[in-house]
Amino acid sequence: MNKTELAFLSIDELSHLTESRQISPVEIVETSLERFARLDGMLNSAITVMADEARQAARDAEREIAAGRWRGRLHGIPIGLKDLIWTRGVRTTCASKIMADFVPDTDATCVTRLRAAGAIPIAKLNLHEWAYGATSTSSHFGRVCNPWNPAYIAGGSSGGSAAAVAAGLCYAALGTDTGGSIRVPASLCGVVGLKPTYGRISRRGVAPLSWSLDHVGPMTRTVKDAAILLNVLAGPDPADPTCAQTPVPDYTAGIDEGVKDLRIGISADLFTRMDGEVETVTRKAIAALEAMGAQTESVTIPLWDEALTAAIVLLNAEAVAVHETHLKNRPEDYGPDVRIRLEQGLFVTALEYVKAQRLRSLLAKDMTRLFEKIDVLVGPATPVAALSPDRETVTLCGHTEDPRAALTRTTRFHNLLGLPSISVPCGVTVNGLPIGLQIAAASFYEATVLRVAHVCEQTSGWVSKHPSVG
Repeated sequence: MNKTELAFLSIDELSHLTESRQISPVEIVETSLERFARLDGMLNSAITVMADEARQAARDAEREIAAGRWRGRLHGIPIGLKDLIWTRGVRTTCASKIMADFVPDTDATCVTRLRAAGAIPIAKLNLHEWAYGATSTSSHFGRVCNPWNPAYIAGGSSGGSAAAVAAGLCYAALGTDTGGSIRVPASLCGVVGLKPTYGRISRRGVAPLSWSLDHVGPMTRTVKDAAILLNVLAGPDPADPTCAQTPVPDYTAGIDEGVKDLRIGISADLFTRMDGEVETVTRKAIAALEAMGAQTESVTIPLWDEALTAAIVLLNAEAVAVHETHLKNRPEDYGPDVRIRLEQGLFVTALEYVKAQRLRSLLAKDMTRLFEKIDVLVGPATPVAALSPDRETVTLCGHTEDPRAALTRTTRFHNLLGLPSISVPCGVTVNGLPIGLQIAAASFYEATVLRVAHVCEQTSGWVSKHPSVG
């Protein structure tokens, strides 16, 4: 097996090789570090590569496995971390000037759980500054480039996580998602991005953007790998009062059961104002699910337009509350686009915030009723594929809008309600840029989301595809 083949193995495949000692964690980590050193100058996916720590962890893992103490499928596997997730003794910058030298004295809960499972944190990955953007073009450390074509954006805010996984620099990464920040870059970079149910994964030690909208989730090259990570990451955390007490199933257990007789809802709202190529590819992916036995029906998402407005109101108000002190004392140290967005939050009134929360409560009841009729809601992850970084507007179906608004139009809704949703690659544009299919379900039905996504992945043949970056 050559180094490129090793770099693009799935975690599921690699874990069997490490458990049987056919491949050493040392070899795996060195493969990742070599690719960071050789390719990341083009991608700019990493802010800090944790080379010495990763090498030591790999040697420790090698000794443990040799002694018969294999911890599970993540043992010895290099994992990247979005650089707003705290890591003990390693700087956590939020891609900002303000936090450029911040070094936490503790790990985030999600990092603690990865380490306990034997995973090896290998890099702190670049992002849109403070996670407040959908492009990853605004960062104190420079923009992230798309590995399928570096002239295009990687999406955001977890752009570095998506780019590093897509390019084979690490085998998975953690991202965060407030309005689409896992699923948008996953769609644009051709990887799997899972936003679980609100509260499914602890956010202790993760820099907040919006307390009621933020989620942590895995970004991987296969759906099964996302399930493997979710098994480790999910579960209650006394240190995070928003973390759910709901029992954690084995998310890999039913992933191969197929979609026969599953009810798929298709809403016209999700297909409003989108690129023609993206629509063609996503509808083809839905047809493939039908061919595998799924039943589709047209549904209406209640209060769709109002919901998107409410999500923006909540985000603006909560983000400026998070940043109140820094915005007052160091406004010049924010990137221009992030500072403008934060300042917009100063104009959200208490009445607007309360109305948004009331609408959220009403909508949650409506969606509970909708999910009694369907198992999943399916549509495009993003209305467009990756754009050039200098695009100031995008015109779709005669409507011109900000690229940020276009990229998050189909994802933001699921943050408002905390519903689990995933972006899974389903095809490419004629220019070779990835397109993602989004699958969502009722709260805590991640297993169903993963099951449908796994079928999409198998029928699209995407698993064998990766960018030719070296």
